[in-house]
Amino acid sequence: MDAHAGLPHLQPLLLFLAIAGLVMPLLARARVSQVVAFLCAGALVGPYGLGRLAADLPWLGALTIADGEGVRGLAELGVMFMLFVIGLELSARQLWSLRRWVLGVGSAQWLGTGALIAGIALAFGHGHETALVLGLGLAMSSTAVVMQLLDEAGQTRSTVGRTSFAVLLLQDIAFVPLLILLGLMAGNGAGGTASGFVWLLLTALAKAALAVALILLLGRLVLTPLFRRVSVTTQADSFMALTLLAALGVAALTGRAGLSMALGAFLAGLMLSETEYRHAALQAIEPFKGLLMGLFFVSVGMSLDLITVAADALWLVGSVIGLYALKSAVLFTLFRLFGLARGDAVEAALLLGQAGEFALIVIGIALGTGLLDARTGNFMLLVATLSMFMTPLAAKAGRALHRRFDRAADTAGDGAAARSLPAQDDVVIIAGFGRVGQRVARVLDRADLPWLAIERHAAAAARHHAAGRPVIVGDAGSPSLLHHLGAGRARALVVTMDDPAAARHVVRSLHAEFPALPLIARARDGAHAAELRAAGATEVIPEALEAALQLGDHVLAQLDMPSARRAELIDAERRSAD
Repeated sequence: MDAHAGLPHLQPLLLFLAIAGLVMPLLARARVSQVVAFLCAGALVGPYGLGRLAADLPWLGALTIADGEGVRGLAELGVMFMLFVIGLELSARQLWSLRRWVLGVGSAQWLGTGALIAGIALAFGHGHETALVLGLGLAMSSTAVVMQLLDEAGQTRSTVGRTSFAVLLLQDIAFVPLLILLGLMAGNGAGGTASGFVWLLLTALAKAALAVALILLLGRLVLTPLFRRVSVTTQADSFMALTLLAALGVAALTGRAGLSMALGAFLAGLMLSETEYRHAALQAIEPFKGLLMGLFFVSVGMSLDLITVAADALWLVGSVIGLYALKSAVLFTLFRLFGLARGDAVEAALLLGQAGEFALIVIGIALGTGLLDARTGNFMLLVATLSMFMTPLAAKAGRALHRRFDRAADTAGDGAAARSLPAQDDVVIIAGFGRVGQRVARVLDRADLPWLAIERHAAAAARHHAAGRPVIVGDAGSPSLLHHLGAGRARALVVTMDDPAAARHVVRSLHAEFPALPLIARARDGAHAAELRAAGATEVIPEALEAALQLGDHVLAQLDMPSARRAELIDAERRSAD
């Protein structure tokens, strides 16, 4: 009996965890991109790498993955969690603000590039169905690779990051009608007439739109009340379970509706992005997303047949470079037509030039249904996979060209175009949103300065969030939460909590993580103020002292003392208290 019968796919999982836990930290020190490392690891340990030798060398069996099906199943979870995180980070308001780039550049790129690739396929003698599958499939870029590279470079909120995401988002949405189109082509359900085909396609799209609308409505009615029953600060395990349930549950609903499960995960994140639990959910899901995304890249690397690559090297290299050049040229042209600066346009275009995971899925389905012959399908799978391998190098070249264009001082019109994209403003972060925190927020509102508050108590945060205030649930002393909030770019952090131990914990942990961030803290008395200063607070306001000084100032005013003299005495007392 198989020793692992009770836990299938244990050996490949153990091998992957060894790669992620032992090998990846060493490669990180050598400044090797995680995407490249995971892709190469998959190619090395997969069935077309060292796995070929496992039959002759049994000891290699423990170090290779002969059957990648289990790994690929878990890798699909990685893509779903990635889209869930993207949904969490993109509110409906931001999504609407990107509509010009999603609907304009995104749709023009997909359809335009698809038409060009289909035309090339027709010129090489392929049929119309084959050309359509290859064109619309290869026109899609890799959300997984691009978003990982943007995250590694800290560019997810940059102009390049936002424009790249807009194009990828349109492709993620377009994947749904493309799957429907593949099904209709394979089943020939339209009776062979163009009008019947169009009618079936429009009917399927209408059903898909209705399913998405119902899922969004259900999520609004069910998800938010469920999350408000669980405290992220005192029931962290339950909160994590609920977050996973939201991502996978909505993904399962879209899957049952005949749509992409990855689209369902994105919708779940988008629903939660409008609640006060947005950043807490990001914290909960981050470890799962990172590991499972690594599994995805390993599974892509495993599909690379190195012997076939060597046999068809010239055709493969020419096809990969041609595909990358064609897509990048179309994207650069569209970005410039839509007013993006030259440096941003060239970097984003080179970042998006590869084929993506959707191309692998589309070609795989087309092979299974007979829309593609085996030789063409396997060749194009290799082209798509190799283009993903090529992306980190192309992205590095794009950043270098961007810097060169920046040094050349691009035109003022380009700068104006970049400003047309929605940006993430630097904010003042308020830790604790009780009476003092609310008063600080009102002062910032009067000064027209953006702010964001973190509140431990879910009921209070929900009340303020419902009133339209930017208040989220979470632990202000958590460095990972503050990283998600962009504390490294914040103008200041104000600690207003009345619990001395909690305030001390927040100041100490944040000063260690963000030593350059100005920390302004409220203290109960002089002793507490000294503790906060020792913990790293930039400035401390002892509330008892300030109240006493204000009282003293009013007493002196009643005794008709001149204001200049009063200020001198009050300042002297404040300095002596310090």
